[in-house]
Amino acid sequence: MSALSDVDPRYKSVDLFAGIGGIRLGFQHAFKEKVTVEMVSETDKNAQTTYKQNFSYPETIKEDIREIKLNSVPKFDICMAGFPCQAFSSAGKKEGFEDKTRGTLFYELLRLSKSKKPMVIFCENVKGLLSIDKGNTFKTILDSLTEIGYDPKSMVLNSKDFNIPQNRERIYIVAFRKDVRSDDFEFPKPQRLEVTLKSLLEEDPVDASYYLSEQYLSTLKKHKLNQKAAGNGFGYVVRDETYVDTLAGALMCGGMGRERNLLYDPRTKLPEINPRTGREFNKEHIRMMTPKEWKRLQGFPDDFELPVAKTYQYHQLGNSVTVPVIQAIAEQIKFVLDRHLANGGQR
Repeated sequence: MSALSDVDPRYKSVDLFAGIGGIRLGFQHAFKEKVTVEMVSETDKNAQTTYKQNFSYPETIKEDIREIKLNSVPKFDICMAGFPCQAFSSAGKKEGFEDKTRGTLFYELLRLSKSKKPMVIFCENVKGLLSIDKGNTFKTILDSLTEIGYDPKSMVLNSKDFNIPQNRERIYIVAFRKDVRSDDFEFPKPQRLEVTLKSLLEEDPVDASYYLSEQYLSTLKKHKLNQKAAGNGFGYVVRDETYVDTLAGALMCGGMGRERNLLYDPRTKLPEINPRTGREFNKEHIRMMTPKEWKRLQGFPDDFELPVAKTYQYHQLGNSVTVPVIQAIAEQIKFVLDRHLANGGQR
């Protein structure tokens, strides 16, 4: 187990839709020993395996948040949630959040928060959440948080602005309870990008199995052109060495394909034919990133363990968060909460 356990807590938190714990890791970096996690909720068994390997956690990880009884939930100060992106029903304007959001997992977040009244609710989601149902879904989220007694603020932030060479935009929501003074809360400012993608690569040449076949690379190039012609985005295919010193393309949530974040790396000496598949290696030295490189690209430490099959490792990292972005926001949150308690505010 990695040395990521909690000591001498001050703030209690819950980790909802926890995934592999990226949001928690960012908060722990920001709060140091001043935060504990009192409850964890995550349905995916493989994500649970990775979470348990890296963090101290309550006796059980609750799987279905919809089945959590309020009397079993401890009091908490911070709600962390990377809730799934779901559209809400087109409810009438006069209906409250319970009618508009019932049946969604966001409703469960509201249900727990309305009951336990944490000082702050933190949410992360894909940027596409802003445009679902012409923006009505996102408006319902903010209105619902206001309705249960919170002052929500939101901003789209890009990982590349937090010294991570990755072009990945996400929407972040920070909602302080209305008695917690937060009028001067600001999302963190962009930082200068000093880390290059090249600096995140494996120190030694990687195994030839990471390199694409000529046939597969050709197929990807054709698919990329077709997608571009159709106006769709697609993962980058890297053909020149200069790219290694710039940005990686966005990690695609839910994707497990090898087309995610391909790069040029001529260090490995490749035979002409892959003895395992019988296919010709591509001549442009294009390979997929290793799990260790993906961890670094998401801001996870090298000692963060991924005790699952390689396919699931890629899936988990693609679905996770960029840890330094979470840390930067959490540091701003900590300032507001520390001041609130120092001034005699209630938990």
